[in-house]
Amino acid sequence: MAREVGSDPRPVDDDGGPLLGPELRRARETQGRSLAELSSQTRVPVRYLAALEQSDFSILPNRVFSTGYVRAYALALSLDEQEAVERFRRESPDHYVPLQAPTGVAFQEMQRLSPKIAAGVAVIVVAIVGWNVFQRLGHTRAPQPSDLASVPAAWREAAPPETLALGPPRPAPPDQTTPAPYVTPGLELELTGIDPAAPGAVPLSPTSPVQRAFNPRGAVYGVPAAASQVILQARRPAVLVVRAPDDRVLFARQLAEGDAWRAPMNLQAVVDSNAFDRFDVYLNGEYAGPLTAEKTPLAQLNGRAAQQARQIADQAAARAEAARRAMAARAEAASASRPMG
Repeated sequence: MAREVGSDPRPVDDDGGPLLGPELRRARETQGRSLAELSSQTRVPVRYLAALEQSDFSILPNRVFSTGYVRAYALALSLDEQEAVERFRRESPDHYVPLQAPTGVAFQEMQRLSPKIAAGVAVIVVAIVGWNVFQRLGHTRAPQPSDLASVPAAWREAAPPETLALGPPRPAPPDQTTPAPYVTPGLELELTGIDPAAPGAVPLSPTSPVQRAFNPRGAVYGVPAAASQVILQARRPAVLVVRAPDDRVLFARQLAEGDAWRAPMNLQAVVDSNAFDRFDVYLNGEYAGPLTAEKTPLAQLNGRAAQQARQIADQAAARAEAARRAMAARAEAASASRPMG
């Protein structure tokens, strides 16, 4: 509460010192500054600055914002903002009231009825449990003697069943992912280029094995498909390292199941993997067996692929030549069978 001491007309607080509001106004007027100027500097509305100067704390916002306004105003007037905040807290009443336990007629009524409610819930639960137990006991049958008084004589005289003999396990069928080609009889020449009637011709067998083609089931690293004849594909996760002759690492990666690496042609390098048995080798897109060594020269794999490609080309050329000769023979036979004019 503000009061006057002696002949000093300025209001003072309970500790005998001047109030904060008049001190703020006196400092502002001494510096020749207006409320509008200080409001622009502190970003505090003019009405709040005027309320602070007049010690009218009723229009101020909550205590947290008001304390910030006091600190900003004192700092703008080059006053001690901490002292100003402490004086503001002494002079302004704190209307904060801590939360109290719930009281009132409704709460007291709930407290009074709580034991009855709990007892009622307990009675209902016991009744439900008792009813279920009674139902189970009522449907339980006592053990009954067996209707089969004795074993029939026919059962006792019957011979024991013969023991089924099992042979050794049969080998698994070969791994095939592509069905064997079917050649329609009479169309061997048109479909395969081989005339079955020609001497020494070997027709295509419908049961000849077909190699498994490369199936990308994950990421494929390395060079494009047109620049590679060798593919290494991981059946299970494993590390693949490719080293140059000077021991430089050209490729190193942990391959997941189904990931593959396309090897470039004419590259002098060594394929290194301590889990080499987890990799399948594909030459010219067809399965060629697993990787057989921990360190395999890439030139060896590329050489096998090139040899296989030459064999395929030679076979295709032989089939084409056989087809050409068969057609020429048929044309000659047809020409000889025509009647002379």
